[in-house]
Amino acid sequence: MEEYEMFGYYLDLALRSLKRNRVLTALMVLALALGIGATITTLTVLRLLSGDPLPQKSAQLFYPQVDPYPAGKPFSRSGQMPWLMSYVDAMNLLHAGKAQRQTALARSRVKVMPKTQEGKPFYADSVMTTADFFPMFDAPFQYGAGWSAADDDSRAQVAVIAGFLNDKLFGGANSVGRMIRIEDHDFRVIGVLKPWAPQPRFYGLHLGGRDYGNGEGVFMPLLGARADGIGPSMMMSYGPGASMEHLETSPSIWLGVWLELPDASAVSAYRLFLADYAQQQVALGRFQKSRTALSGLMQWLRNEHVVPDDARLQTGMAFGFLLICVVNTVGLLLAKCLRRSREIGVRRALGASRSAIFGQFMAEAAIVGVAGGALGLVFAELGLWGIRHQPAQYASLAHLNLPMFLFTFVVALAASLVAGLLPAWRACAVAPAPQLKAN
Repeated sequence: MEEYEMFGYYLDLALRSLKRNRVLTALMVLALALGIGATITTLTVLRLLSGDPLPQKSAQLFYPQVDPYPAGKPFSRSGQMPWLMSYVDAMNLLHAGKAQRQTALARSRVKVMPKTQEGKPFYADSVMTTADFFPMFDAPFQYGAGWSAADDDSRAQVAVIAGFLNDKLFGGANSVGRMIRIEDHDFRVIGVLKPWAPQPRFYGLHLGGRDYGNGEGVFMPLLGARADGIGPSMMMSYGPGASMEHLETSPSIWLGVWLELPDASAVSAYRLFLADYAQQQVALGRFQKSRTALSGLMQWLRNEHVVPDDARLQTGMAFGFLLICVVNTVGLLLAKCLRRSREIGVRRALGASRSAIFGQFMAEAAIVGVAGGALGLVFAELGLWGIRHQPAQYASLAHLNLPMFLFTFVVALAASLVAGLLPAWRACAVAPAPQLKAN
């Protein structure tokens, strides 16, 4: 009980002192708030870009790569592995069945025609993929389910649509069994997803389309979509005769392949299988290089520089700016301490202990920190508002969530307490006798 009373006493003294020097107090709060605002703004963006898009499953998801490029034609990304795969290689890996689940996919942008008289056609982002896509990536269903491997083989004209597209086309009702027209072909809806949009859209990196936002609206069986002439958004050729019309046989890469491998032994086994596969293709004359790679989801994101270097640089600069603000706050608190040397000396002569003086000054620093954190939140929201008006894909997602809201006050309080240590120590070192003589 006595400790609480002393703490309340220190707060009362701190508030009185801060009120007596309002201009100095305002400068300290403003300096700290500017640093906090810049830091939280850049940290929020960095956290958005570098977060795990599928935390419950990321450790089991892997992206294989092979190199079909001729020896005399190095890949354009400074010798790095191609990020896409040809149709032949993707199907060979899927049919080998060496992973617990595997899927091949490509992105496309398709024209959707509502089945109503007044409906107007519009374009939607789509994914052409295989049956394992939905269970592998834990895509939740509101109505229905995904298609089967038999549907893949039979080139079934079925589709899974996102919840926001179901709201637009069918008013949110259960649309399973109803028809939608995609690129002048009728597809039967067999499933409707709940809101599901991993950020970033890791499975479609470098496949065209957007990596952030609401996600794709339509998911179709790969072979069924190709049978209707729907092409991918991204295709790269590596030999003569490549064309969009003959993607299944032409020397071109346009598919991404994902695997689900449950443990380390399965990963090791698949690495060996992938190396053997590349060597077999070299022996058959299809490949001239046996290079392969198998990257986990988070490693794949790092390899592909999903977090831009300038985002890391801006965050580092923001922390540097916060350090400058903390140093300025230290200077202001020291100046305040020196102006109060006589007051401190009188208090010490009347029996105040060094710990009491230290506690009072640290309480002042804490109050400045809380006030700086509150104002820093305003600056952070202004910064994020500015980012949301930028043309970047992730701009609309730049919002301050609850963890970052709480973290703002943690950073502000920690920064202010660090800033208050030197002035508080200096105040404790004031000797009462010289101050009394001066008075």
